[in-house]
This record gives sequence, C-alpha cells and structure tokens, in this order.
Amino acid sequence: MKAIVISAYGAPEVLHVTELPDPVPAPEEVLIRVEAFGLNHAEAYMRAGSWGDVAAVPGIECAGSVEADPSGRLAPGTRVVAVLGGMGRTRNGSYAELVTVPASNVTAVDSSLGWAELAAVPEVYATAWSGLFGNLGLRPGERVLVRGATSSLGQAAVNLAVDHGASVLATTRNPAHALLLEELGAEEVLIDDGHLAAQVSGGGHAVDAVFDLVGNSVLRDSLATVRPRGRVCQLGFLGGLEPVRDFNPITDLPSGVQLSFFGSAFVLGGPDFPLADVPLDAIYAKVESGVLSARPVRTFRFEEIVEAHRVMEAGGALGKMTVVVG
Repeated sequence: MKAIVISAYGAPEVLHVTELPDPVPAPEEVLIRVEAFGLNHAEAYMRAGSWGDVAAVPGIECAGSVEADPSGRLAPGTRVVAVLGGMGRTRNGSYAELVTVPASNVTAVDSSLGWAELAAVPEVYATAWSGLFGNLGLRPGERVLVRGATSSLGQAAVNLAVDHGASVLATTRNPAHALLLEELGAEEVLIDDGHLAAQVSGGGHAVDAVFDLVGNSVLRDSLATVRPRGRVCQLGFLGGLEPVRDFNPITDLPSGVQLSFFGSAFVLGGPDFPLADVPLDAIYAKVESGVLSARPVRTFRFEEIVEAHRVMEAGGALGKMTVVVG
C-alpha cells in the first residue's frame, strides 16, 4: 500500500510517501480502506517529536470503507469513520491507503456527504461533544466561553453549543477573525490578550462554563473568568505545552469551581469514553442540512501532505482541512 511516513522528527519536509506492506487486522480490529483523512495539530506535534517516539505513519482519524472485519460486525464496503485508538501514536495511522483500527474506535456512518466532508468531522466533533456535554455538562440557556474558538476544534464547539441552545462567547487573538465566529452564532467575540477575566466581568457576562483550548498558559485566567460554582474544561494547548508554574489549588482554584481535562487522544473509544456515546449520525445529518458548518475549508491531495502540514502550522486555514487519498 501507499503510505506517508515520518522519516525523522522535524519540519513538514520529513513526511515522505512510500510503499509499505498491507496491514492485517487482528481480532477486535477493523481494516479500513482510507478515502480521506482530517489534519490535526496533534499530528504536527507527533511529526516534530514533541510527544516522544510515535508510530512511523501519522494520522489520528479517517473516513473510508471496511476492507475486513474479523468479528463480522461490519460488512465489507460499509462506509465508516475511525478516530484515535492509538492511530499515529502507538500504531500506524491513517495517512495511508489501508489502516487497522480497534473496533471500538470505528463507527458506521449513514450520510451522503463526500469522503472529504466525512473526514472533517470525527476528531473535532467527538472531542467537542465530549468536552461540552461530558465534562462541562452544558445546558441550554447557559453561557459558555470558547477560548481558542478559531481553531477547527473551537469552531466545532461553537457550532455544537449554539445548536444546543447555549449562549457563546468566543475568543480570538486576531480581530479580523471576529466575523467568522459571529457567523457561527457567537453572541460576542472577545479579543484574547491573555487576560479575559477582566473583559468578562467588565462586560457584565456571567460565564457558566469555559471550553479552554489555549491551555496551561492561561489556566489561572480561565479559572478567574467563570462564575462561582462554574466549570472549566481544558482540552488543548494552543498556548504551548509548558506546565503551569507553582500552581497551588488553595490559592489558584476558586472555591466551588470545577476544573477538568479531556484528553481525547488517550481515552476516546475506550471503555470509559465509548465512541458510541457521541451522536455522530445526528451531527452528520446537521452538517448535510447546513445547521452545522463543518465542511472542510481546504482539501489536499495525498502527495501534497508536506504543503498541507505547512499550511496547518502557519495557522491561516481558519477551519478543518482534509486530505483525499485516491
């Protein structure tokens, strides 16, 4: 099969198209013929070596058809999407014509969307749904602050929260991106200078929950942003991987405020966080009808993977990008 491999840890240029033996599914795995895959910042971290040694073939999600399922659960040719399950991290991932995935991380999809559109949804929407409704328990009528909202995951969170009937404050560092977030349904866009707590309190907003993709660099500020007995969920590290220095719960965690973390790459699809809990078919139906704006902003060919990673790292895409394999 044709596959993209990490020849050495480093810049996008270390990604090379090569030939590898076809993988064979073990029991409790599914062999998928990959038609398209989404691009994720996690794959850039893995490619660069920031997360230590990883699998030779990157890729944490894909859309395609079942080639073989030893369990017989999924018939050959079934349209499916797959996400995580160690792909790209502890096992070869989806940057390939064929990939094996744990069965618990594969789900059949009933949608007329094209392959590139199907591939734009799984990782960001499953993660956003888990953070908003699993960790934060977001309810209609509540106000949620989505910090890092112009990222593809942030946009998914804005989409889902607005559709759920919540009020959304969205943040960006670039004022030019405010219109994009307003078009997604954000009631107000805040320019994130690292000090949102003062903006939120000064604007008279009572924030019930914070969906934080910026991470450790703004954790103290996010905790100060939410109302008493509010909730903060950290899901990303757009502000860098540096740990929070001298964090002390006694002084840094406001009384009654709940802080949680959702690391989709490590748990989604496992027994405690089953992929079946995420209503992907309902999400795809809303993408088809236009209720959710989840179609890719740009699609690359398989041979354009280096350019795709360059664009992703430059941060100018303003949405989810996908790659078609055929």
